Amino acid sequence: MVVGAFPIAKLLYLGVRQMSKPVANRIKAGARRSEFFKNYVCLPPAQLYHWIEMRTKMRIMGFRGSTIKPLNEEAAAELGAELLGEAIIFLIGGGCMVLEYSRQATNSRNKEEELNKTITNLQTQVAELELNTETINAQLREINRQLVSFPMPTKK
Repeated sequence: MVVGAFPIAKLLYLGVRQMSKPVANRIKAGARRSEFFKNYVCLPPAQLYHWIEMRTKMRIMGFRGSTIKPLNEEAAAELGAELLGEAIIFLIGGGCMVLEYSRQATNSRNKEEELNKTITNLQTQVAELELNTETINAQLREINRQLVSFPMPTKK
């Protein structure tokens, strides 16, 4: 069952990614047009991302005390819009995965409940058959006891 889920998950991911790209492009266009959106939504994450990226690169290369210059406003707005677009694509894909997991868990739970009902029904039937068997055995014992207590006449 898990093997069959992976191609579906890949296909779903590709579909979500393709459908999310227009949303990301609209966000980029909105960042270019709106000063508020650019200044308060796109620029801060872009500058933070740039600072973390450059600091990591500098440490890897051995430059520990270097100061990092912030990106210019246009490059930061573009990077911020790109980050926001990718975050939206990631969130939509993650949401789809959570929904699929929830659906699979519900299906699994339903199958387990059905199996438990079947097992309970079978146990009930076995108990009824045991009761019937006990009743028949008791009747046979009674018949055997009656046959033993009344001897059969013999022919002479």
